Amino acid sequence: MDVSPRDSWLKRADKLGRQLEDGMLVVFLSGLIVLASSQILLRNVFSLGLAWADGLIRLAVLWLALIGAIAASRDRRHIKIDVVTRLLPAPLQRVAAVLRNLFTAVICGLLARYSWVFVRDSREFGDVLLDNWPAWWFQIILPVGVALMSYRHLVRTAQSFKGSD
Repeated sequence: MDVSPRDSWLKRADKLGRQLEDGMLVVFLSGLIVLASSQILLRNVFSLGLAWADGLIRLAVLWLALIGAIAASRDRRHIKIDVVTRLLPAPLQRVAAVLRNLFTAVICGLLARYSWVFVRDSREFGDVLLDNWPAWWFQIILPVGVALMSYRHLVRTAQSFKGSD
């Protein structure tokens, strides 16, 4: 079977995206562990700490959670309730998969829209974090993350509709 140039390009793009997501997960988790451990050590042994570390830890948890959610969506390991779906006959399972994926895509799309409004407003109001860094730089993961999840579920909706999910 010949692989078209388009399929080859899509496979390379998918591989690059996976590597980027996995790499970001490793970097954020490692950084979070190192920073939190350092903060504990500094506080308990030397009775001091880094003033900005707690805020950065909270932001790293946010980024880690959203990048993890993107990866879970990519690998179809997100939470889903399919007890009833399993009991349906095969044709209805396909319909349920289309509806489930479409519903998830719409909800993620709405979350992306409203989180974009939040980030835009934060930028317009000049919100700052971590000693005068623009807050929107750290918050941008919200609309980007859920938009990527929405896109993945739209693709999965099409795949479910075709029966290749």
